[in-house]
Amino acid sequence: MFDSGNSVIFVEDDDQLRRATVQALELAGFAVRSFSNAPDALDAITQDFAGVVVSDIRMPKMDGLQLLGHVRTLDADIPVILVTGHGDVTMAVSALHDGAFDFLIKPFAADHLTASVTRALERRQLVIDNRRLRAAAADSDGDSPLIGDSAPMVSLRATIRQLAQADVDVLVEGETGTGKELVALMLHRLGPRRGRPFVAVDCAALPEALAETELFGHAADSVAHTRLSRTGRIAASSGGTLLLDEIDSMSPAVQAKLLRVLEEREVLPLGADRPQSVDLRVVATSKRNLAEAVADGAFRADLFYRLNVLRLRVPPLRERGGDVLALFATFVEEYRERLDAAEITLNDVLRRKLQEHDWPGNVRELRNFALETVLGLKCSDEAVLPQPGADLPTRVTLFEAKAIEDALRASSGSVARALTILGIPRKTFYDKVARHGIDLGAFRKG
Repeated sequence: MFDSGNSVIFVEDDDQLRRATVQALELAGFAVRSFSNAPDALDAITQDFAGVVVSDIRMPKMDGLQLLGHVRTLDADIPVILVTGHGDVTMAVSALHDGAFDFLIKPFAADHLTASVTRALERRQLVIDNRRLRAAAADSDGDSPLIGDSAPMVSLRATIRQLAQADVDVLVEGETGTGKELVALMLHRLGPRRGRPFVAVDCAALPEALAETELFGHAADSVAHTRLSRTGRIAASSGGTLLLDEIDSMSPAVQAKLLRVLEEREVLPLGADRPQSVDLRVVATSKRNLAEAVADGAFRADLFYRLNVLRLRVPPLRERGGDVLALFATFVEEYRERLDAAEITLNDVLRRKLQEHDWPGNVRELRNFALETVLGLKCSDEAVLPQPGADLPTRVTLFEAKAIEDALRASSGSVARALTILGIPRKTFYDKVARHGIDLGAFRKG
């Protein structure tokens, strides 16, 4: 089974409950692998596992808490959701403090499980994206992972380079799926804090009951069911960058406490006698306009003004013209290499889809579409770049050149109509024509 961003490993020793739960998860669209015991499940989990683990607590051989410990040893960022009976609630709450993502009490509603799994997968995807970007940063010799030649993206990359050196807090706004987390990571790795911690907090997936412990940490013997102290995510980011992803989802109570941290640059763990200083650069992202959220009463005005030192807007894909083609080609080649998939050829159906669709889910939706194309779940005979063995930049270049030639051929050499088909500015078009050595006269009829 392909380890995609919707993978769930489910562990339950009760055969009937296991079958019923697997069916519910599969109906919700998750790819599920089920196990009757924890050791077998553990054998299937690797450090690059892109999904979430859901496990019963009370089981023979190895219980859910022991499984949690082993999984965290493999990768502390793999989300583990524990399932428990009423008598084990205290134990499950303690497990949350030890790193479990969530727990559910039997019997639980299927929609409660799917909601928890969805949140966990979103957090896992963010972690994996960050790691992928760090690896890309190490291999790219400074090249930006923010792909695209459109005017909005050229401007965005230039602004990121400027703001990265300023070492001040930044508010990044943009629709879901536009790549706000990539922008945050670029601000970190291009700035003076590069090489120091980059700590991401998914505010939308942060359970309100545990938000303070997660963010601020706690002193020893100050929280029930554990005697150990815990360092919060804010303190863990000291010296580096703290990403507060989707801060518009943060509860008003936590907003108030965060404001003090940002103003005083110090954090008070729960149960501690005195605050500790932190050296922070904060990058906050929001999927909605925070000024409008303030006007609607959904976000604290004082926190907004404290965050709004510098502001960046990430453009949606529909404003980025021909970037769709380059992004699609890049994603297709990435998935083809990962899945060892066969070559495929661009056709009119796919080209129209790429150029005419508004992509409301933005880059994330386009990436998913590329995966479906590679897996053969979309129009047949459709993907990209011939010439097996060529490297990725060569394949992207060939794809782009072919897309321009196809547009010129479809418009009988009319540049104006080709620009409409491609959705790019005139200057960008001529730059690309010159770069690829395309003869415009060869496409004019008569």
